[in-house]
Amino acid sequence: MQLLMEGLGTAVPANRHDVARSLSTARIVLEPDPEQDTWLPSLFEKSGIVCKYNTLSDEDIRVLVTDARAGLSAEERKNWQGPSVGTRMRYYERDAPPLALNACRQALEAAGTAVGSITHLVTVSCTGFTAPGIDLAVIDGLGLDRGVERTLVGYMGCHGALNGLRVARGLVSAEPGARVLVCAVELCSLHCAFSWDPGRVVANALFADGAAAVICRGIDQGEDAPGWRLAASGSQIVAGTGGSMGWIIGDHGFEMSLSKDVPRKIEATLGPWLREWLAKQHLTVDAIRSWAVHPGGPRILDATENSLGMANGGLADSRGVLRDYGNMSSPTLLFIAKRMMERRAELPCVMLGFGPGLAIEAALWV
Repeated sequence: MQLLMEGLGTAVPANRHDVARSLSTARIVLEPDPEQDTWLPSLFEKSGIVCKYNTLSDEDIRVLVTDARAGLSAEERKNWQGPSVGTRMRYYERDAPPLALNACRQALEAAGTAVGSITHLVTVSCTGFTAPGIDLAVIDGLGLDRGVERTLVGYMGCHGALNGLRVARGLVSAEPGARVLVCAVELCSLHCAFSWDPGRVVANALFADGAAAVICRGIDQGEDAPGWRLAASGSQIVAGTGGSMGWIIGDHGFEMSLSKDVPRKIEATLGPWLREWLAKQHLTVDAIRSWAVHPGGPRILDATENSLGMANGGLADSRGVLRDYGNMSSPTLLFIAKRMMERRAELPCVMLGFGPGLAIEAALWV
């Protein structure tokens, strides 16, 4: 049994940030000294991002930053770590459900599927937690059956959508009549760093907010139906890389740590593992016609190209989504897939995502 994507929807918040606005916001948040300020423009220009979307409005930023700092001494301002996790989670509870609902409605429309046909709901998120959660908000907002079966895929990071789709594939294999709604939503901007830590400042520049949803059902290999089919999935935790990438809950946000060695480790390990995995599917790297690779940053994409011996332009869709939306964590791969479907990219396609561990996740679409 294969998993068929019947419809795909994406959504972003209303607050659009071009490079100039992102840089202005970074200066408000970080209050850099003159030396630090000279470094910021280059950081944003080298990110590969021209535009991204932020759930926090200018008024939210004023309340969270400008008003919160009012009355602090110079030393207190310098050491201020930003809003508490509790404060940030209140914004997640406010903004994540409507964004997820927007993506789900688009997916239902694209699939031409009745709300009543959804039997299972898989939600994916690592940037916020609340109970009742996103799943109940989606059920109430869409009017799903109150008996819909729910699964949460949490804290898997940038490859979380692939984990959600793997769950969906298992569900339709176990219950051939199932129709699954998978929704990934992330508000990465809620966890921006307010102190001058180079690694976290880089994360501030790269990460953005968005949601994506997919309607899926099971399909036999011989059945004729339009759409991408998930034929296989793979997973590999790279040995000795436990400290290379992390996502830790701190007192003032979820703290992203990313070693400078990650691109080098991807370049060294991805190719050999992926070639072995594809061989099990009776395929070679050269047989893959399209690639959807999570754009953790330009260097991650460069490392992937080098490891797989790709020609220039092989990851144009991934670079395009990074340029136009930034790194939205788990929904990003589905934004790339949507772009590829719209241009009728050739199959087979391999999706690749990298997450804490360092972990590699792969999906083969035919």
